[in-house]
Amino acid sequence: MLALKLALVPSLICAITLAGRQWGPAVAGWLSGFPVIAGPILFFVATEQGDAFAVTAAAGTLSGVPALLSFVITYAWATTRADWLASLAAGLLAYSAAAALLYGFAPGLYTAGLLGLACVWVAPRLFPGVVAPSSAPALRYGEVLLRMLAGAGVVLALTHFAPVLGPRLSGLLGMFPMLGGVLAVFSHRHAGAQFAIHLLRGMALGLYALVTFCFVLAAALPWLHIGAAFTLALGSAALAQALTRYRTRST
Repeated sequence: MLALKLALVPSLICAITLAGRQWGPAVAGWLSGFPVIAGPILFFVATEQGDAFAVTAAAGTLSGVPALLSFVITYAWATTRADWLASLAAGLLAYSAAAALLYGFAPGLYTAGLLGLACVWVAPRLFPGVVAPSSAPALRYGEVLLRMLAGAGVVLALTHFAPVLGPRLSGLLGMFPMLGGVLAVFSHRHAGAQFAIHLLRGMALGLYALVTFCFVLAAALPWLHIGAAFTLALGSAALAQALTRYRTRST
């Protein structure tokens, strides 16, 4: 299990990084909206802490979607006036405030699902308008390794401390913008604000998949074996991801 934790998320992060290099920031952001980190965290939590713990954690992760979008949108607007460090600070402050409110509000599964869908639908309309960047920054392998190590660290930390944090807070913290923050900062530093904004907007569009995954998983785990529940949730998320890609390419 430890080997899987150390290998799964870093491999997914590396794949997203290479996709961004090949197809641009919008695709990289869109792919990072898939449950690349939250999915493995919920799987390991379900395996180690049980189905009931994972159901509440999945609902907590779902409730954290507005907090992640707060980071994404705030960072995007901050790039129009500030450097990467100030933009990151502004985004993390927005995330922290939203996460604290959501933790206190503690929405149920259906409320969290509706709220998440509404936020993901509105979010792409809230980004600053920019011209599409013409090229991607040069790929720096040291930074790719750092992204992979950061992803592994988040998974190890949250799964290790899950019994102390409890299911709802563990799930909510699964939406911490580690991947989004790392991708945004490196893109901002080496390719400029426009590249970072396009990446973050793509991430917002891709979050339909994460909302779908968390909702289906929380609804299915009480009735299905863990393997079947995760298979159904991942299949539903992949379908949502494909539909959003089709929609964005046809408009």
